[in-house]
Amino acid sequence: MPQTGVGGHWKDRLPPERAYKRRAGAAAPAIEQDRAAGGRNQRNVDLGDGRLARASITLRLYRSTRRIRAYLRWSKDGKTEERYVCEVESDSRKQNLAEAWRQARANGLLAEEKLPPESTASSLDVRASMRGNRGKNTKPELLLRSLLYRRGMRYRVDIRPIADVRRRADLVFPSDRIAVFVDGCFWHGCPDHYRPAMKNADFWREKINSNKARDAETNEMLAAAGWTVIRVWEHDDPARAAAQIENAVRRKRGSAHLVATADARRSGH
Repeated sequence: MPQTGVGGHWKDRLPPERAYKRRAGAAAPAIEQDRAAGGRNQRNVDLGDGRLARASITLRLYRSTRRIRAYLRWSKDGKTEERYVCEVESDSRKQNLAEAWRQARANGLLAEEKLPPESTASSLDVRASMRGNRGKNTKPELLLRSLLYRRGMRYRVDIRPIADVRRRADLVFPSDRIAVFVDGCFWHGCPDHYRPAMKNADFWREKINSNKARDAETNEMLAAAGWTVIRVWEHDDPARAAAQIENAVRRKRGSAHLVATADARRSGH
């Protein structure tokens, strides 16, 4: 009969990797942490000088004792700090993260973030989403552009893919006819992070639904004109998004080369 208590049922074997390792194809780390903590704004620690830092939970396996320990980690002035939280015993990483966040909160390791008096948002989650996409040159856009540039990709920024259609894309590869949009979670109704506003609910619901309809219409218009549309959420892993975009561009260029070669052979050149 297995023992009870923290780590008791791992007395004679190591915990399964799914209890502490991230699986391939899992949600981006930030989304995973947000879900486990109960929201992005539930992950704060007090730096002691009026500032808050966003923290994460790290799970570590100690093979000699067959235990999984959870640690709270955050950055202060460029230096990573860490605090032990508890031991966890579920066979599920998701459940172990959630339990660690619960223990961190119960132990007073987390700080409560409050809405500033001037904010018109109905909650912290809504405010964070609204601030996530304020226009061009957002942080997710800049990071994605930097990664693509390092991969040798060249593109145009914030232009109309089709000159006479009033729709602008965040990144455009004109010769490849690829348009990239980096969508903010609040303004574009992200299924993972969008939280309906409580204040002026009807207005915001209509606004977000209108934005989503416009996005769908833009996709259709560009596709009908022979463009490939790639949409990236602001919370997406930027490295993964950059790889997706690069692969799409290289596939287009490879196809174009094959077509040009076939045409040349048919014409006898």
